[in-house]
Parts: sequence; C-alpha cells; structure tokens
Amino acid sequence: MARTDEFIRDVERYSANNYHPLPIVIEKGEGVWVTDVEGKKYLDMLSAYSALNQGHRHPKIIGALMDQAQKVTLTSRAFHNETMGGFLKTLCQMSGFDKALPMNTGAEAVETALKAARKWGLVKKGVPENQGEIIVCENNFHGRTVTIVSFSTEEQYRYGFGPFTPGFVSVPFGDAEALEKAITENTVAILAEPIQGEGGVLVPPAGYLAQMRELATRHNVLMMLDEIQTGLGRTGKLFAYQYEDAKPDVLLLGKALGGGVYPVSAMLASDGVMDVFGPGDHGSTFGGNPLGSAVGLAALEVLEDENLVQQAYTLGQHFMAGLKAIDSPLIKEVRGKGLLIGVEIKHEYGKARPFCERLMELGILCKETHEYTIRFAPPLTITKEQIDWALERIAKVLTEA
Repeated sequence: MARTDEFIRDVERYSANNYHPLPIVIEKGEGVWVTDVEGKKYLDMLSAYSALNQGHRHPKIIGALMDQAQKVTLTSRAFHNETMGGFLKTLCQMSGFDKALPMNTGAEAVETALKAARKWGLVKKGVPENQGEIIVCENNFHGRTVTIVSFSTEEQYRYGFGPFTPGFVSVPFGDAEALEKAITENTVAILAEPIQGEGGVLVPPAGYLAQMRELATRHNVLMMLDEIQTGLGRTGKLFAYQYEDAKPDVLLLGKALGGGVYPVSAMLASDGVMDVFGPGDHGSTFGGNPLGSAVGLAALEVLEDENLVQQAYTLGQHFMAGLKAIDSPLIKEVRGKGLLIGVEIKHEYGKARPFCERLMELGILCKETHEYTIRFAPPLTITKEQIDWALERIAKVLTEA
C-alpha cells in the first residue's frame, strides 16, 4: 500500500518549499469527501479555498470536461471556438454585466482589472498618463504577482520581491471615512474584497460596501470587487456584494468558476469599461479556451440547478450557530457569511494550526489562515447532517484542548 510519507518525501525533495500543507496525501475525492492514500476518509471543509463550491468531481462538470476533451481542448483566441460564447452569455446574464473577459487564474483576473482601470482613467476620466492611482485595503489578498504584492500589507508576501509597482494607496479595510479621504483627482479605482478570506475571514461593518458604491459614483472612480473567493454562492448570495445591493463597476471571479476541475477566471464589467480594450491590448493563450468554457458553463448550471446559493445561506446560518454554541475559552470570535466561516483562537492559547492537525486526525480537513484563525468553507453541496457530524468533532477539539 502506498505510504503517506513516501509521497511527501518526493514533494519535499523536488518541490520548492513555498507551502506548508497538512501531512495528508489525497488520492480520491467525491462530493464533500476525500480519501487519502492510506484509505482514510475525510470531510473536506476547505474546498480548495472555495474552488470546489460544487463539490469534488461533480458528475455534470466532469461530464462536460470529458465530452469537450473528446472534441477540441485549445484553439487560442486566434480563432473562435463553439463553447466560449455560450459560457460568457450565461455568465453575463447570471451576473447582470454587459461583458466578460475570460482568463485562467484569479491573479490574472485581478491583473486584467488593474490594466482596465488604469486605461479607463486615462481615456475616459482624463487622468494624466501614468498618474492613475488605485485605492486598496490593508490586509488584502488578491494574488501573488509582483504588481499585486506591491500593494499587499503582508510583509512576507513582499520581502525580497521588490522593486514594486507604484500607483497604489492603502486604507484600513472597513473604514469608509479613510476611503473617502484617500480619493484624489487621480484616483481611477477602488479595489476590495467584500470579505477578506485570506486575511482571516474578516467581515466589514454593515453598510461599508454601500458606502463604497456611493463614494465611487460621486467621485467618478471604478468600484472593483474581488469575489474570486466569496463569489458564486460561497457567502449565501450569488455574490457577497448583494447583501448590500452594492453592485460594482468591475467584478472579478475565479476559483469555483472552474468547478474544481479546471482554472477559469473572468473580469466582468459594463461596455463602458470593457471597451477600453482593443485587439492586441490584452490576452491569454488559454483564456476562454473551449475546455475551460465548457467546464465553466457546467459549473454555473450546477449552482443554479441545485439551488446551492440558497443552501449555502441556510446551512451557513446553521453552521455558524453551532460554532457559536461551543462553550470553549479558546474561541475569541466566530465570523463569516454563508459557508465562509472563521473561528479565531485567542492568541494566548497558541496558533490555529495544531487545532487543524487535530481535526485532521478526527476526519475533518480545514486550514489555518493568518495564524490564529481556523477557516471552514465546505462544498456548498454539504448536508445539515454532515455539518452536525463535523460540529461534534470541532466541539471536541476546541473544548478538550
């Protein structure tokens, strides 16, 4: 039988040491469950950082992948393919935006938005060339490219990777007053996450996104929301901004857009923003490829056909209430929306990783974020019974410790 340590030994020998995974080697996945190489089953409560909203290997998504793989997988954008148009039409109709620009990874979608905002500022708002500024939030996470880490406030994400891209102004997350003070005549956009997932599942004060929307409109700047992790049902709405009816000018999607089987991302915007791009301005060899488009369309249809957004809302309330009912002196706070939930451990009791390791021993997979927070984000296909099964074990770990 394959042994866990043999697989891990190869990774440690031949891979760059840029991750610190839990010591488990997953061999199979189906629905909300995964099985390791030793044959032990686990409830996946991370969902590949929300890329698996539809669950592991959803039959409809796998079927779309296999059917398309039998025909054509890649054409590049030098030619049209038969799946991209239908995928983008469905995506735009579901989201209420005029146009979508397909890419592959979340970071690519963010980079696309940064370019769009800067050019929009030049050609539409009249900001002098190379003077456009984009306001971002402290504690953000939008990806790992050099430009994106240029406006990160996490020192580890930046150390050694300079010189950095200029043109970004950082303000405290959730502080609308600080946001307004930061806006100048050269501001072209505001970029934010509705909930800071990697930052520790941080939820801003109620009304913050609506205030951001009002400020962006009043000062003629683009409101750009990164819903790569929060979007597509994760928070109990199709998009997290819908809790405040604060529709952005630019919406960024990824992760679950690929149904957990293929990298698919997109920038969504109005015609007035998207038309700053002309042929040759921006692109991607794999962006909008027929395989990814077929998968993306199936991923969207599964969310709608199985009512997963409403399920995330209902079960999220149940899960949150169960976590808040745990009587443990270790817990500092339980926060989140839908099925994106963080349990912060009081710092005097140590970091979150040992609790994640103990939960793994009991058959639950989750991961620490920002050192002291345990993040729970199961597939939206999870059932109430499975959540209750998990709550028993979570309570055991947080009370026995």
